[in-house]
Amino acid sequence: MEQRQLGKSGLKVSAMGLGCMRMSFGDTPTDKEEMIAFLHQAVERGVTFFDTAEVYGPFTNEELVGEALESYKGQVVIATKFGFELDAQGNPSPRNGPNSRPERIRQVAEASLKRLRVDTLDLFYQHRPDPQVPIEDVAGTVKELIQEGKVRHFGLSESDAETIRRAHAVQPVTALQSEYSIWWRAPEENAVLAACEELGIGFVPYSPLGRGFLTGAITAETVFDKSDIRANNPRFTEEAIRANQAVVDLLKRIGEEQHGATPAQIALAWLLAQKPWIVPIPGSRSLSRLDENNGAVDLTLTRSDLNEIEQAMSKITVLGDRY
Repeated sequence: MEQRQLGKSGLKVSAMGLGCMRMSFGDTPTDKEEMIAFLHQAVERGVTFFDTAEVYGPFTNEELVGEALESYKGQVVIATKFGFELDAQGNPSPRNGPNSRPERIRQVAEASLKRLRVDTLDLFYQHRPDPQVPIEDVAGTVKELIQEGKVRHFGLSESDAETIRRAHAVQPVTALQSEYSIWWRAPEENAVLAACEELGIGFVPYSPLGRGFLTGAITAETVFDKSDIRANNPRFTEEAIRANQAVVDLLKRIGEEQHGATPAQIALAWLLAQKPWIVPIPGSRSLSRLDENNGAVDLTLTRSDLNEIEQAMSKITVLGDRY
C-alpha cells in the first residue's frame, strides 16, 4: 500500500489507517479471536496504522490491539489516547469530562504501554482538550515522556488552531485527529487544516465515512440498536437521512459514471486528494469493507471530479448536527 508521511515528523504510515474502536466497543459485540484474525489480515493487506484509546471499552480495545499486533512489533504504528477523568470504578469515560493533568497523562502512558505490549507508544494523542490544564503543561508532559523513551510522537484531537500552535511551540505535534469528511468540513473553515499545513502537522480524519452514512448502506428505514451511538445522533433521524441522501447520490453517481467505484471509495479518495499528509482511519470489522476502503488509495480523482463534487456539495445543505 502507498505510504504517507504525517507532516514533517518523519512518521510514515499506510495511506489508509484503521480505526479499531468498534472491534470491542460501541455497539454490537464482536468475537475476540475473529477480530485478532481480522487485524492480522489488515496487516497482510498493507495497513500499518492502527487507532485505539484507553477509553474504548474502557481498556479492552487496547488489550485487543496489543495482543493482535504483538507479533508485528516494529512493522506497525499504533496510536492511542489519554485525556478523560476516572469514574468511581476507576474507569475513564467521556461522561466524566476531560482530565489531562500531568500525573494522569503519566498514569495512562504506563498502563497503555502494558496493554499494547510495547516498549514505546508510537503516537500519543490528547483525546479532547482540557480547559482546566494549560496545553503547555500537556505538551510539556508528553515531551518528558518522549525524552524518557516512553512515547515517540505527540498528537492532539479536536483542538482548535490556537491550541495547536501553543502545543507545537512546546513539543512538535506530529498529528491532529479530528472529524473530517465530505459532509463535515469544519477543519477547512476553522483554520485547523491551515495551521497543520503551516506547522507541518499530519491530519488524521476520524469518521471519514460519516459513521457509515457515506457508504450508502443506511436508509430512512434503518433501525439502530440502542447501544449504537447513531441511535441518538441528529444526523441519523429519519428526516435527516432522507435529506442527506443527496450526498450519497452524488458520491454514487461520480463513482459509477467515472471510476467504477463505490460511494465509500469516492468519499475516501476525496479526503486523500485534499492533502498528501492526510491519512483517514475508517473503522471496519469485515474483510470486504476493509478491501473496499483500501481500494480508495488506488483511486485518483481528477481535477474535474473534484470541481464537480465541490460545485454539487455547495448546493446541498446537510441536515443535523454531528453530535
